Amino acid sequence: MPESIWFRDDDRPRRPRLTRERIVTAAVALLDAEGVAGFSMRALAARLRAGTMSLYEYIRSKEDVFDLALDEVIGEIEPAEAGPWRELLVRQLTQSRQVMRRHPWVPALTATRPLLGPNAVARSRVFYSALADAGLSGATLVAAVGTLSSYVNGFVASENTWWDTVRTPEADAEIRGKVTRHLDDHVGELARHAQVDDGDFDAQFLLGLDLVLDGIATRLPPG
Repeated sequence: MPESIWFRDDDRPRRPRLTRERIVTAAVALLDAEGVAGFSMRALAARLRAGTMSLYEYIRSKEDVFDLALDEVIGEIEPAEAGPWRELLVRQLTQSRQVMRRHPWVPALTATRPLLGPNAVARSRVFYSALADAGLSGATLVAAVGTLSSYVNGFVASENTWWDTVRTPEADAEIRGKVTRHLDDHVGELARHAQVDDGDFDAQFLLGLDLVLDGIATRLPPG
């Protein structure tokens, strides 16, 4: 006679039931590790120790996973506090850059889909409200928001690509030194202007952002 289950403790480990939250958390981790190109529902299921088809009980498609993962990391940008429009936008955009550095796949996805998740909408309201309260409206307001978004996305996409290639600060300094010496030897005037040896991405980002905000400030109504 087979032993009854009631005569023993069944302490075999059980996988916790899937939830949308667990799927999104795993998706973010997989995207961080493999990027958009390396993402698949099969790989996501393996990370969750689940069957691929079981994911579709919670999420309809891979694109839905991307939308949810993107909004999840946008939520890492802290809610804005009240303050002067320029300071508020600098804080928000600096945090946006930090999020895109932690999650290098973000710029590629933000360019391919509307950002309509609750976290994305909340951050968009901050941008539009800050600039509208400062006096912008209509097409100028839309252009200002788009210009700021394009600046941050473009800067971080280039920054991420650079570090994917160069890898270390030591390698960065080495190649900058080689380029500087080459320009000094062949195009001295360009070497003086280009300042290739400046590898401070933080300062470059803030200076470029200041230039963009200076341009927006010229469109504000007097007073």
